[in-house]
Amino acid sequence: MNALRNSGVKPSEAIATFCLNHSSHLELYFAIPCVRAILHTINVRLFPEQLVYIINEAKDKFIFVDKSLTPILEKHLGEIGNVKKFIIIDDKENMESAKLPNSISYEGFLASGDELERFEPIDELEAAGICYTSGTTGNPKGVVYSHRSTYLHSMAVCMGDGLGLKESEAVLPVVPMFHVNSWGIPFASVMTGCKLVFPGKHLLGAALAELLESEEITITAGVPTVWNVLYQHLKKTKYNLKIHTMVVGGSAAPRGLIEGFEKDFGIAILHAWGMTETSPIGTVSHLRSFMKDWDDEKRYAYRAKQGVPVTGVEIRAVDDDGNEVPKDGKTPGELLVRGPWITGSYREGVSKESFTPDGWFRTGDVVVLDQLGYMQITDRKKDLIKTRGEWISSVDMENLVMADPDVLEAAVIGRKDPVREEAPVIFVVALEGKQVDAKRIHDRLKESFAHWQLPKLEDIRTVSAIPKTSVGKFDKKNLRKLIEE
Repeated sequence: MNALRNSGVKPSEAIATFCLNHSSHLELYFAIPCVRAILHTINVRLFPEQLVYIINEAKDKFIFVDKSLTPILEKHLGEIGNVKKFIIIDDKENMESAKLPNSISYEGFLASGDELERFEPIDELEAAGICYTSGTTGNPKGVVYSHRSTYLHSMAVCMGDGLGLKESEAVLPVVPMFHVNSWGIPFASVMTGCKLVFPGKHLLGAALAELLESEEITITAGVPTVWNVLYQHLKKTKYNLKIHTMVVGGSAAPRGLIEGFEKDFGIAILHAWGMTETSPIGTVSHLRSFMKDWDDEKRYAYRAKQGVPVTGVEIRAVDDDGNEVPKDGKTPGELLVRGPWITGSYREGVSKESFTPDGWFRTGDVVVLDQLGYMQITDRKKDLIKTRGEWISSVDMENLVMADPDVLEAAVIGRKDPVREEAPVIFVVALEGKQVDAKRIHDRLKESFAHWQLPKLEDIRTVSAIPKTSVGKFDKKNLRKLIEE
């Protein structure tokens, strides 16, 4: 903290981190807001133009950067002139190869501060952090979090009907610390005093499994693509894992993955939903007490939903005219949300199309709500496929395809069709050593979709990999470009 003050950091200035998940990054999570500056966690996987845009838009003065990531910033020095200093997180002895100007090692920077910490009063409504959306439909949008909203969100994460963090847990967030502040888990973990372990670069397969075992992790959190890879590895190699809760967010987890982890390894997947604008926790899919005696079919159907709002959050679903749709589990509507940690505007100013006059945030997610209040996302509005005047959920189709025993991943998009308006195209990745059986997939889809909703057999395409966005979601914008070429 004092090193930041001695370096001339002023209140309300944005100080950026360009780092992976590790203890030094956690120190910055607290030190930067505590000097009344704004913590700006930068996504290290951004496209170059997005990276330059958000550094300039946030007016970052300092950037704390992992030594291994310095080459990324070195390419854009001429475009980010507002940055005054780079603090490189590595040993002093390894600084020679760094080519960033006005740079200092992290340990050297800390040594420049006084030993005695000086805390100044902070207004709870002052900005504590800023995160940017992934920018899939234009430039990333800046969302500002206050000290108050961050504190309240942390309380919600700790609650039993939230993620259930408590002092006795050992928590490992695989979700990056640059992605919506690692879903608020670092702040909530410190609030409870639980054991907090960071994976660094160990995010996949064997390395992650070994870390989960050696640190006796009980709660972990990440996106479905990470857990899918881990699941395939665990089926081949035996580990003694202590995990009782595996939080899944970012995109919908396939039901087969939820069933597989519980039946094969005794690990309960906890489905959650949120976004940058919601800090991010909005809903969590805990089963209620009266559901424990339900049969597996019904329980797993509810576990695959995104759940009910955490305390403090309100949700509703509306049609194109703004009228609430019935809570019947089948009528779709756009999800609206509001609450004490839900953003009311973007950093660049209020975006009118994103907010209702009475303060609800328009998420762009299409959902159905049932009589018990459980929400299930059917798609993003921009990813729905319109065929013969009716909408097809790409998420529903993806989940059915990923239930095939030979399929690792599947992504569905729409292509222009002269007769149907749009027709689905399915990109499929086979499991290692397996082959995709397009006919079998087509037959499986016939059981749940009308014939005019089905893809042509040749539109079930086998690929070696599906492109991902910077936060691990399927990059459907790039997939659309592929079929247009």
